[in-house]
Amino acid sequence: MISTIDQKREFELLKKAYEKAGGDVSKFLDRRVASLIISGDRVIGLNGLEGIRIFPEKIDNGVKAKILIEKNTVIHTPVHICTGFVEKRGLQRVIFEIEVGDNSQVRFVAHCTFPWVEEFTHDALALVHVGKNAKMYYADEHYHSNTGSITLNTTTRVIVEENGLFVNNFTLTKTRIGKLRLDASAEVQKNAVADLSAKIKASKSDEVLIREKLDLIGSHANGIAKTVVVALDQSKVRVVNEAYGIGDYSKGHVKCEEITKGEGVDVSTVPVLKVLNELAELTHEASIGRVNANQLQTLMAKGLSEEEATELIIKGLIG
Repeated sequence: MISTIDQKREFELLKKAYEKAGGDVSKFLDRRVASLIISGDRVIGLNGLEGIRIFPEKIDNGVKAKILIEKNTVIHTPVHICTGFVEKRGLQRVIFEIEVGDNSQVRFVAHCTFPWVEEFTHDALALVHVGKNAKMYYADEHYHSNTGSITLNTTTRVIVEENGLFVNNFTLTKTRIGKLRLDASAEVQKNAVADLSAKIKASKSDEVLIREKLDLIGSHANGIAKTVVVALDQSKVRVVNEAYGIGDYSKGHVKCEEITKGEGVDVSTVPVLKVLNELAELTHEASIGRVNANQLQTLMAKGLSEEEATELIIKGLIG
């Protein structure tokens, strides 16, 4: 699966960073698990399974991959995707075109690992089509360097067909962010469901802009867009969650919870709800505030310092 000396070297570097962050590299070497490993602009590891086909190709400064889940297929083990960059400076572009056939089910576990970069931009685009009665789950977790010098642009466009389900979880909580621009939107058809969520921890001078959008087109379409953010120090965060009720009896909910700590934080959240059908129902909830005082006092009464209690509350919020 990993053939050349250079590929083995890059894999070992990514493996080291991935394991340090708590990942399980053994899944990438298991022939029973479908996987794709990208380092810079090269595919250094690829393994397919019956019912799933992966077609990668090199593009300028990156990789484009078509991933096809055949109709009436259930992939029982998660598909593992690792995207990494082992140099200090550069640009990486990644494009995923994912097609989940009718009546199929698949779960993706994706990790982006950039542990040593000093000046780096990662542009990611995911174009997803979930077929009728199909289910797709996508967990996207990032591990950056602690220099705060990364620019991360990630865009997701999803179509969920009748009776389909799409669940997307984006997580960046264990390292510095740098600059993040996250833009995710889902077009939801009849009786289909889309669940878009993001968990973010911003610190120091990190800058974050998040936009999650639900177009509830079909009758009885359902969707939720939720964001949890911890903003510390001098970080800047702006969240815009949108829902558009278009189909009969469509339902949507947007939620944003933001915890701040630090005199220099700059945080805002904007819920956008628009009903284009009198039978649609949209709701929202948003909150911005400091760490819960009652929780803080309770933990401190048990012997924790204020800093320890704060960290424990934050950990419980973002995992």
